[in-house]
Amino acid sequence: MNVLVTGGLGFIGSHTSVELLNKGYEITIVDNLVNSNIKVLKNIQKITGIKPEFKEIDLRDKKELTKLFECNNFDGIIHFAALKSVNESIKKPKLYKENNIGGTKNLLEVITSKKHRTNLIFSSSCTVYGQSKKLPIDENCPTNNIESPYGETKIKCEEIILEAVKKYSNLNAISLRYFNPIGAHESSLIGELPNGIPENLIPYITQTAIGIRNELTIFGNDYPTRDGTCIRDYIHINDLALAHISSLNFLSKVKNKKIYDFFNVGTGKGITVLELINMFEQTNSLKINYKIGNKRKGDITSAYADISKIKTKIGWFSKKSISDALKTAWEWQKRISNYEN
Repeated sequence: MNVLVTGGLGFIGSHTSVELLNKGYEITIVDNLVNSNIKVLKNIQKITGIKPEFKEIDLRDKKELTKLFECNNFDGIIHFAALKSVNESIKKPKLYKENNIGGTKNLLEVITSKKHRTNLIFSSSCTVYGQSKKLPIDENCPTNNIESPYGETKIKCEEIILEAVKKYSNLNAISLRYFNPIGAHESSLIGELPNGIPENLIPYITQTAIGIRNELTIFGNDYPTRDGTCIRDYIHINDLALAHISSLNFLSKVKNKKIYDFFNVGTGKGITVLELINMFEQTNSLKINYKIGNKRKGDITSAYADISKIKTKIGWFSKKSISDALKTAWEWQKRISNYEN
């Protein structure tokens, strides 16, 4: 199977690219390098022994995207390419709409202009649920309480993918609504590599632990949770990568049937911010300097997944522990800090 991975040098994209190559897929990676680094391509090759085809393309550039599809027939497409910061999206909603929705529209238009049958896996997000009244969150929970422009772009992309599947005979698709990926590849050659100040919790923890940051700020400690801090469903990045491949395999076995579906991807367990910090300290024998700050706009109180749908229908479930993820995240941070120094 020939697979296109958009945003394939990013955090989730790079780990999925490695798993695809290790399982014998031929892949082409497309990335505009806005939130990624070309060095990741070499590290993917180091891990797998295979140098994947790479094209530096912004999905908003329909001309270049069309050229790519003129030269290739992709059996599968895993679409990660997007801006991904909840906090930044509140400050720059127009940019997020143009990039995330505009890029996805271009991709769909190019896919459906060809007769070649394609299976699409879309990188969606649990942010489409906003603050759900029901916990754990299942796929029937409403998506009309979204708290951020980032989440709004994800549900809009899901909607236009659904319309494309209905309209065109050569496209089937799955949207994966995942929760909070953490950790790094066990080789410590790829991991989460934020530009500037991290938006996600784990890189902020690891940067504080190694001395890049003086302290970690916990945004609010008066939420109605067991210790006052937000609850999230944290999933090992390798487990998440495999969810995409399982979903692609599921679609590849479907014959003469139109399919669009969406699935939660998480562990089904909610962990507070303070609990995660304590787990990191215990796993890696460290102490983290942290302070309590103000709540951030767009942050929700609690979100963790009901994963029974993907487990039953596709056969995927998480296997790695949170401690494994926290250990690999720390090993990754030490490696990149040593490399930079």
